[in-house]
Amino acid sequence: MTTSPDIEFIGMVQPREQSEIHPARGPAIDLGYFRASVQAHEAGGFDRFLIGWHGNGPDGLQLAAHAAAHTSRVGFLVAHRPGFQAPTNAARAFATLDQLSGGRAAIHVISGGDDAEQRRDGDYLSKDERYDRTDEYVHILKSVWTATAPVDHDGPFYTFKGASPDVRPVQAPRIPIYFGGASEAAIEVAGKHADVYALWGETHAQVREIVARVRAAVRRHRGEQAARAIRFSLSFRPILAETESAAWARAERILAETKRLGGQAALGPGKSAPANVGSQRLLAAAAQGDRPEGRLYTAIAAATGARGNTTALVGTPQQVAEAFLEYHVLGVTTFLIRGFDPLEDAIEYGRELLPATRALVAERLAGAVAAE
Repeated sequence: MTTSPDIEFIGMVQPREQSEIHPARGPAIDLGYFRASVQAHEAGGFDRFLIGWHGNGPDGLQLAAHAAAHTSRVGFLVAHRPGFQAPTNAARAFATLDQLSGGRAAIHVISGGDDAEQRRDGDYLSKDERYDRTDEYVHILKSVWTATAPVDHDGPFYTFKGASPDVRPVQAPRIPIYFGGASEAAIEVAGKHADVYALWGETHAQVREIVARVRAAVRRHRGEQAARAIRFSLSFRPILAETESAAWARAERILAETKRLGGQAALGPGKSAPANVGSQRLLAAAAQGDRPEGRLYTAIAAATGARGNTTALVGTPQQVAEAFLEYHVLGVTTFLIRGFDPLEDAIEYGRELLPATRALVAERLAGAVAAE
């Protein structure tokens, strides 16, 4: 699978319907819903879709393999937390998925920002130790994927001899690495390894700041060419309607339903701030107001304590496409989007939002070429 370096859209597929306004119910895997979501993303023209990692959820690689059997084009971005599977085994597992899907696999490396979530699977390392382990883990993945002979390794977390590179990815030189995490430790590891650095939807100023920091880290570890080549992903929850007023009214209904179902209200006495820096950055944006700039809507992030990707862009499909273009100007080439009505919104995004954004980006790039 190949994606455009100019603009990439990633959706998110879950094994059952759930969101801030749709409480999860029924079995952990609703096969009919999962297949419908997978096929909606393929039909809608998404480049990839994310399969998340949850300490109480189904295995993402197996979900992706099932999705590969029911699609022909769309790619899979599988979230993976280092430490719960030997890196040599994980390298073979992802290479197997890449083979079975004809070169459609990508890995989203998440070291884990929630201690309670990590301990569900027996991980009691500190946050800094987790990032040290991630650094070594991703180094091993890259070594095995690109090796032409058995691989030896002796490090602080992993030691092995003669790891086989026989199960090779289809993609050359290797499977793409997306990387999440906004702490200083995360940025340093991203600087060494990431092809795409992913963050949640923030203000323009926040995006400028973190893009500069990540490029500086890449420059330190891999040089100027890599610093120019790294790509950036933003995650949003677009809220669309036929008119701007209808879109904002829908946003307010989603906020009200989120609160009704128990979304955490703005942090106050007895409520601790989230430990991960990404959530703290969303709360910093929300502190500027529900609508800090343009179409950015932060009220749902504030209502949930920013414990996930919860910032929205609100408007008509054309207006949200224009908001995406503003971020594209800042260096963002990938948008990871999912709706509060996940399946229905994915269909709507594919019908109007993706084509509108791609047209605007193509127009902008054509203008830049003409101006040269």
